[in-house]
Amino acid sequence: MKKTGIVITLLFLAQLAFSQSAIHAEKSGQGNPIIYLPGFTSPGSVWNETIENLNGSYENHVISYAGFNGLEPIGTPWYDPIKNQLLEYIRKNELSNLTLIGHSMGGSLAMDLASELPEQVKGLILIDAIPCMLEVMMPGVPTSSLFYDSPYNNQMLNMPDSAFKQMAQGMSWNMTNEPSKAQLIMKWMIEADRKTYVLGFTDLLKLDLREKLTNIKTNTLVIGACVPDKETIIETYEKQYSNLEKKEFALIENSKHFIMFDQPTWLYKQVNKYLELHVK
Repeated sequence: MKKTGIVITLLFLAQLAFSQSAIHAEKSGQGNPIIYLPGFTSPGSVWNETIENLNGSYENHVISYAGFNGLEPIGTPWYDPIKNQLLEYIRKNELSNLTLIGHSMGGSLAMDLASELPEQVKGLILIDAIPCMLEVMMPGVPTSSLFYDSPYNNQMLNMPDSAFKQMAQGMSWNMTNEPSKAQLIMKWMIEADRKTYVLGFTDLLKLDLREKLTNIKTNTLVIGACVPDKETIIETYEKQYSNLEKKEFALIENSKHFIMFDQPTWLYKQVNKYLELHVK
C-alpha cells in the first residue's frame, strides 16, 4: 500500500507539472499573425507601443512567461516548457504565414521556433538578440559546467531583497537611456519570481542555437544597439549569425538594450518596412 501511495503521488505531481502553464497569450486584431516574445523578466506589455505603431492590420499574439508579470512559476527546467507550449499554441491556433518578433531572450526563442517551423514562419525580427549568450558573456566556458546548484546561483537565491534591488537598479540603468523606463525595468526584475530569475537564466546561458540557424529559411531582420560600439557589434553579429542564410542587420546608435524605449520611432520604421516588404 505504501508503494502504491508513492506511485499515485508521483503521478499526480507529474500531471500537475505538465498542466502548469508556462506562457500566457493575449490575442487582438485581425490579419496575418504575429507572435511577440519579450525579453527575460519583461511582460508582454513591453510591445504595446510597437503594436500601436504598426502600419496595417495584424493578428497580434502577445506572450508573457511563467514566473514573470505576476504569472505562477513552473520550476525547472524553465525554457523548454515555454518553447514546447509555444509550439503547441501555434499548432492549436493553426497559425500560418506567421511572423515572430523577439527582444533579447525572446529573440533567442524566436530563432528556436523558426528553426523548427521553417514552413510556417514567414517573418522573423530579432531585436538585440544573439543565438548564444554564453559565448559573449562567458567566452570559453562550456555549457557542461553550468548547473542550477552552483555557488553563484545559491548566492543570488539567498541575496537579501535590499541587495537584490540595488543590483537590479544598477542593471536597469545599463539597459536604457530613459530614467523612467529604467525604473520600470527594475520593477519587473524585483517582482519576478526569484527562482525563475536565477535558474531560468541558467537555462538561457546553456542555450546555443548557432547550428540550428541553418534550418531558418525566411528573410530575417536583426536589429541591434551599438553598445559598446558599432564595430564590436558588427563583429559579434557576423560571427554569431554566420549560419543564418538570409539576414539583414539594422544597427542604431544612441540606444541601449531596450531599443523600443530609447529609439522607438526608428524601431517602428524598421519593423514596418520589413513587414511591408516580406509579410504583406
